[in-house]
Amino acid sequence: MHSLYAEFTPERRLDAVEPASAGAVSTVRTEPARVIEIGEITAGITVPEGRGVRFFSSARDFDDLDGVVFRTAEEAARAARQRVNARARARA
Repeated sequence: MHSLYAEFTPERRLDAVEPASAGAVSTVRTEPARVIEIGEITAGITVPEGRGVRFFSSARDFDDLDGVVFRTAEEAARAARQRVNARARARA
């Protein structure tokens, strides 16, 4: 029986695979995971996925964004800020 950890080495990650043809250009992004903070609130994290980043919520106020794929971590942060601003306007 094989360990999943042993089979998933950095060299075997999907984003580390070379393109099939010699002339192909890889479009896989290697943007690191990022923590998204809005003021003193940790909204969540973004994790690279395909050609973008997937947002994982860490506070209930941002659960509507949980699982959404954005092009960049900056777009995810912008969406989280808009959510905070919309709630602040609704309270006023």
